Amino acid sequence: MDPHANVEVTVNGVRHRRAVEPRLLLSDFLRHELGLTGTHVGCEHGVCGACTVLLDGDAVRSCLMFAVQADGHDVTTVEGLSDGSGETLHPLQAAFREAHGLQCGFCTPGVLMTLVPFLREHPDPDERQIREALSGNLCRCTGYQNIVAAVRLACGAPSSPRA
Repeated sequence: MDPHANVEVTVNGVRHRRAVEPRLLLSDFLRHELGLTGTHVGCEHGVCGACTVLLDGDAVRSCLMFAVQADGHDVTTVEGLSDGSGETLHPLQAAFREAHGLQCGFCTPGVLMTLVPFLREHPDPDERQIREALSGNLCRCTGYQNIVAAVRLACGAPSSPRA
């Protein structure tokens, strides 16, 4: 008896079909099976937010899901935010670059993937709402000031962080 399960998932607009072990995490599937290393694995407990991806447009922790749970679904990783050519960034990515919203970059993919659906639902958030949305994403480098400024910039507000 084959211990593998078939998974068919659309990732960043491309359909993939693989036979995987049922216990394979979605984060490991994305990184090791598909080579999409923008999805970072930090705590492996769903606490840090580094592994956040979109599942059918909603932010999920890929380290808490099995790949087989994504069968038949659409997954978007940070690699799927830009146009793929490197020429055109997602507005949020461009704002992070402009407002220096990252330092080491480890948390950045998860932060971006958390913010995409948040901004879809809250197109003009205030600082408190942004900080609350980010409360599930740990960043050890930035102090969040420039992340908040980048979100405000992406929403059309001035980007200078408050002192």
